[in-house]
Amino acid sequence: MYTIESSLQNLFALNEKEIIQLRSLFKHKQLKKGDFFIRKGQTEVAMSFVNTGLLRIYDTVHEKEITQWISGPGYFMTDIAAFSFGVPARWNIQALSETEIHYISKTDYENLNKLIPDWPSIDRRFLSKCFAMMEDRIFSFLSLSAEERYQKLLDEQPELLREVPLQYLASMLGMSPETLSRIRKKI
Repeated sequence: MYTIESSLQNLFALNEKEIIQLRSLFKHKQLKKGDFFIRKGQTEVAMSFVNTGLLRIYDTVHEKEITQWISGPGYFMTDIAAFSFGVPARWNIQALSETEIHYISKTDYENLNKLIPDWPSIDRRFLSKCFAMMEDRIFSFLSLSAEERYQKLLDEQPELLREVPLQYLASMLGMSPETLSRIRKKI
């Protein structure tokens, strides 16, 4: 089971006092299936940590929903541009199930350097990890076949295949639901 404390420790390599300070800034929230954590266009956004349940980040383009990512327990999620630069959110973040999150406001996140002296360096490492994940995902889209992308998801996050509607997974993998169904039958 993932806890926010263990995830903060793993991601940020903080000592116990720093984890307690950082954890104290996170608020708790229960989301019902279908509830939004962030809506496109929203100007005040927070960063969430998924304790239980699933969050989907998506947008609607030409009347078609495009799923960017689905986060389960142990993942942080936000609209990174809105959170980092204060621009209106470009994405919707919605609960796919009953979801328990912890979240931190932009203001509290920005003030972490007052609580944790080495925060600017820690934050850079965190953002670097986020960018590395995004690079891996982009490279997968450019270099892997649809079957290989599905297999990678199956290997890395098999729980999503049991809990997430196929149309969302297909969109996240960059394929049609029909293609995903054919691949699943084949494998």
